[in-house]
Amino acid sequence: MTHPDDPDSLSEAVLEFPDNRLLIDLCGEYDRNLAAIEQKMGVHILRRGNQLSVHGGSEAVAECEAVLQGLYERLEEGREVESGDIDREIRMGPGDEAAADGARDGDQLEMFRGGRVEIKTRKKRVEPRTEAQQAYVKSLFENELAFGIGPAGTGKTYLAVAVGVSMFIDGAVDRIILSRPAVEAGEKLGYLPGDMKDKVDPYMQPLYDALNDFLPAKQVAKLIEEKRIEIAPLAFMRGRTLANAFVVLDEAQNATSMQMKMFLTRLGEGSRMVITGDRSQVDLPRGVSSGLHDAERMLQRIPKISFNYFTSKDVVRHPLVAAIIEAYEKEEARG
Repeated sequence: MTHPDDPDSLSEAVLEFPDNRLLIDLCGEYDRNLAAIEQKMGVHILRRGNQLSVHGGSEAVAECEAVLQGLYERLEEGREVESGDIDREIRMGPGDEAAADGARDGDQLEMFRGGRVEIKTRKKRVEPRTEAQQAYVKSLFENELAFGIGPAGTGKTYLAVAVGVSMFIDGAVDRIILSRPAVEAGEKLGYLPGDMKDKVDPYMQPLYDALNDFLPAKQVAKLIEEKRIEIAPLAFMRGRTLANAFVVLDEAQNATSMQMKMFLTRLGEGSRMVITGDRSQVDLPRGVSSGLHDAERMLQRIPKISFNYFTSKDVVRHPLVAAIIEAYEKEEARG
């Protein structure tokens, strides 16, 4: 527990929870959920019967009280509380009820209902865990062409695929098309064993992983066989018109300017397109301009094209990932 400098600012809040079974779920196995909240919020939590006593600085205690209430309400709705849900509740805080305007019963995305953005897929519900992620998801639903730019681990591709699956389930699009530039990052494709598919598939694996998080494996395999889901290298997109599809270009920083122009002009009637990339991880040969950089510069002022940006504060992987990204950013700034 982190004690405030001023002992007089120490505070205590006692919260009572009527359903002891839900309280057990809130605390987690061996109170691991409480331990995670204590570590992240700098408070100390004691459990006495059906009460939780929170000790710490007055501001931290008030914030922790809101987090515990929010997680308990989640359990009352019949939902689970996992580490990601704790992280989201701490980062996002209480929802803005006013933002619920416009949500309709049965919407695949219950946009801002009760302050919560939620994407429904076959296997799980996905909720943004930072303000930047929430704004990004909203942009994906509102714009036909959206860019997500920022470091690894910020959920750019994961959320885009989740929205694509959501729209596919809802019948808003007929197909999902996921693409990446098959750019060598120190490896040589030609030396890999197997045919072209065997050589390229390892580059596409993160897209398969995201899909399998949202759809049953057998359904993914069937949809790929029926070509209702396509996962292909960027070069395979040339000459096509992608109509009534949700299209994602991942790792777009490794597309050349010509490839980016080619891809963007594939956008067809009834389609949505999402471009994701990390400007700090360009694997193109020296002297070759990144298509993501050029697109960002030229398309910023075109209406109905959105640009959403992420920083190390939006990293939702292991906490060390954010620290690593910040260390590299500081080194580059010194550069």
